[in-house]
Parts: sequence; C-alpha cells; structure tokens
Amino acid sequence: MSTLTVSIDRLGSQGHGIAEDSNGPIYVPYALPRESVAIARNGDYGTIMSIAVPSPDRVKPPCRHFGPDSDACGGCVLQHLADSPYHSFKRDLVVHALRSRGLEPPVRDLVICRPGERRRVVLSARQTEKEFLLGYNRAETNHIFNVVECPISSPGIVGQLGAIRAIAKSLVSGSEIIRIAVLETLVGLDLAVEGLKPLGEKHRRSVTETVLSLRGIARLSVNGEILIEPQKPKVDFGGVTVTPPPAGFVQATKPAEEAMAELVQAHVGKSKRIIDLFAGSGTFSLRLARRAKVHAVEGDDKAIRALDTAARNTQGLKPVTVERRDLFRRPMMVSELKNFDAVVFDPPRAGAEAQMRELARSSVKTVAAVSCNPVTLARDLKILVDGGYQIKEVTPIDQFLWSPHVEAVALLVR
Repeated sequence: MSTLTVSIDRLGSQGHGIAEDSNGPIYVPYALPRESVAIARNGDYGTIMSIAVPSPDRVKPPCRHFGPDSDACGGCVLQHLADSPYHSFKRDLVVHALRSRGLEPPVRDLVICRPGERRRVVLSARQTEKEFLLGYNRAETNHIFNVVECPISSPGIVGQLGAIRAIAKSLVSGSEIIRIAVLETLVGLDLAVEGLKPLGEKHRRSVTETVLSLRGIARLSVNGEILIEPQKPKVDFGGVTVTPPPAGFVQATKPAEEAMAELVQAHVGKSKRIIDLFAGSGTFSLRLARRAKVHAVEGDDKAIRALDTAARNTQGLKPVTVERRDLFRRPMMVSELKNFDAVVFDPPRAGAEAQMRELARSSVKTVAAVSCNPVTLARDLKILVDGGYQIKEVTPIDQFLWSPHVEAVALLVR
C-alpha cells in the first residue's frame, strides 16, 4: 500500500471517482471529478485520506450513515454529489451503454427520483454477543450496522424500523444472518424473511404473538411460507389491486413505476393485441388491459397467479390470458409472436438475449423495452436494430436514488 495525491478525472459506472496514472485507472470511492485527494492506494483502489481541493459539485450528504468511514452504509454511493451533475451521471450511464453498441438514439432527460419514495428495501439482521443488529451492510463488506435513518426510504418503512426490529429479534435464535425484504403496501408492511432454519411450533407461536402485538404489519413470511397474514398485502397497478406473492418483485418506487407505465402505454398506442414478456405480477399487463387484449408471460408461478387473480377480479378489463414460461430457456417463437401488434418486455438484469433473437425475426410492429441494466439493454436493442427495428427514443428513469443503478424505457418500431 502506498500514499499519494491524485486528481479525479471522472466518475466510473459504479459511482467511484477515477484518477489516471501511468499504471492505469485508480478507483476512489467518495471522490468527485475536479478534486485533488490524498489516498492510500491498494492496487487499483484508493481510500481517501484527505481532500486537498474539493469539487464545486460536492454537497453535504443528507444521511448520517453515508461516508468513507468504517460504519458507512454500502447502499448509496453519490449522496455527496449535487443534483444536476448527479442527474447527468445517471443519464450518461444509458447513453454510454448504447454508444458502446454503436447505438445513438434520442435519449430524453432523466426522470428523477426524490428522497422518501423507496417502498421496497432489504434489511439484514443478526444477534451478536454484544447487540442485536438490524440494518444494511457496511460499504464493501458483509458487516451489518444498525440503521437509524434512511432518507431514500418511505416514512412508512422508516417509521416502522422498531417494529421490524422486534419481529426480527423474535425470529432469530442463533447467530445466523437473516434477510428481510420489506415492501410497503396499501394496508401495511409485507415482510419476507430468508435465511432462517425451520421454526418449531413454540417459536412460531411466539413470533405470531409478536406480530399481532404490533400495528401496520400486513404479512410475515419465512422462507416462502406465510407465517401470519393479518391483512392481505395489496398494491395498486393503475387502479387494479394485486396481492403480490411473498418477496415478489414490485418496482422499488411508485413514482418510477407510474412513469414507466405511462411511457409503455404511450409507446404501444392503439395496439389491440399486446404480449407482455417477463410480466411479473402485472405492473404493465393490468394497465394495458384497460384498452387492449393482453397475453402475460412470466416464469414465476406465484407471480403469474397473482396477476391472473387480479385480472379475474377486476371489472372493466379487456381479456387477459396468462402463461407460465421460462423465457430464458424457452423464448416466445416467431410463429407465436405473429399474433401480436406490440411486445412489452421487462426482464431481470441479465436481459433477454434469447428472446430478442426471436423477436428480431418477427413481424411485430411495436416494441416497448423496459430495463434495469443499461448494458444488457444496449445488447438487446442492438439485436433488434440488426433485425430491422429502429429505436425512436430512450428514457432513463431513476428509482434507486444516489446509487449507480438506472432504469430505462425504449420505444422501437419495425
């Protein structure tokens, strides 16, 4: 390890400052462009010792858990960056990913995210010899710190940290680390715990009593099994009420979900027959069914059943058909896609390469692509462009505030 002073040239894709020297780039967390910083260098990484010349874009972080010290949270990486350059950074992640594939479509301004909008978080908990820990992992480690505040999260989650702690404490019997997926729903928190050994009957009763003694908890599931459900958790997809499965995927913020849905609806326009690939529990399908026939395809059985149940119990929708199908192993074929005017797809971070190769050979007129990973989105869009599609526009959307993650929605036409 060596100590030196470096000038930060730019931000990398993970939000770290990057300095260049004769041996290549040095990645410096918490450093910003146009800063001169003294670092302790260890290979390609540097730890800030002091800031000789701060960036004019440096601002005071809003959260006490943010920063380069040993107790810093690993969730946010850019709380110290002013809004305008932060928004440019997020948009540029999409622009650069597309450009790396030779694509330069119109990229709109970033749809911004605000503090307090996050309705879905994952907490960790563990009993140590000294204390019970509930919070997030410290930066670059698997060590948990006790969370006191979280400016990205909704007041409904932050205000219930005490209740979540009480439930987690009632669950843990040893020193194991458990993960708690927390979703704020219309009727209370939906908690899904993973990492626990099977609970004995006495332990189950004790946990159940703890939940019943607290307000605002809709459901608690452990390792996929519903332990107690005082109220069915409910989320709203454009006026359609859905009960998602335990730990089921729901967009992290409601405003981002609504922005994506508005774009998707505008992109498919007056299409009469739409197929929604990687449909989840119906984020887009149920909204689109207000004016078009929709075929929803999803690999997760519980998610597609939740979508089907919601569609069957909602009046005023056009016909919604569902299909459970692993689109990675068995993509929709050209012969199956010919029955649709428009395709909507929203795959996991890995993207949908196999499905794109089939779609690129199809005659579908309109494609609305949704992605949480600009790199795999660019790869997938390149396949479609090579197959004869044109990218009309791409809209970056921020819903993971102060992180290096960004969503995007693209419109393509044949």
